[in-house]
Amino acid sequence: MTITHPFDRVTPDSQRTPHARAVIAESPIAIEVNGIGYAVMMATPQDVADFATGFALAERIVTTAGEIESLDCHHTPQGTIVRLTVPSARAVAVLERVRRRTSDSSCGLCGMDNLDAVHRALPVVPAADVEPAAIFAALTAMRAHQPLNRATGAAHAAMLCAPDGTIRIAREDVGRHNAFDKLIGAMARQQIGWDGGFALLSSRCSYELVEKAALAACPMLVTVSAATSLALDRAAAAGLTLVSLARDDAVLFSDPVR
Repeated sequence: MTITHPFDRVTPDSQRTPHARAVIAESPIAIEVNGIGYAVMMATPQDVADFATGFALAERIVTTAGEIESLDCHHTPQGTIVRLTVPSARAVAVLERVRRRTSDSSCGLCGMDNLDAVHRALPVVPAADVEPAAIFAALTAMRAHQPLNRATGAAHAAMLCAPDGTIRIAREDVGRHNAFDKLIGAMARQQIGWDGGFALLSSRCSYELVEKAALAACPMLVTVSAATSLALDRAAAAGLTLVSLARDDAVLFSDPVR
């Protein structure tokens, strides 16, 4: 989703000309679970149902898309409200998490509960069996699946790649986490698995992306930029193969099996 915005284009010799350019849309998306306000995320308001589904899975609100009993999107001038209905047993954990957030006297990221959450156990993912040629094939095809980024230069992408590198599904968003949530949500809603393939992201690899990949049972995560130390540690614990600094001439493999 783009918006055309007027700019002044200025050159080094101070020549100024009017210039209209496509700008990526960014707006708040409020997530409600069983009537409880859970989070407000800044995102590109397209593929919103995919985003909300992937977000619910990444937050461990649900374990499968089938546990989402209903998902309704309401677009307003201020942003988008997504209302999820989940089984009451799931909603209890959501309510407790919201209570802990609102009772913090300091910032919402502080406290032992949050430190423990960073290191909470991740499921062990299936072993990856992907040839390097498939990664380079996906990198070559990647740009063709990024129309929003071509138009604006401001979108991240997350892609499901087949074992031979063919790109099966792609999602874009102003945020790298959001793009991955959209991809995982799209796969869950369409009941599509990794089937021996891998995820390709246009961003760096932080620990949050590793956690999303592990919870989605992704066997291999490929990112265009580098991985952080915590991402490498968490990936090893989950048995997740990380491929970072993925460029046309070389990639860096971090293989937990080795």
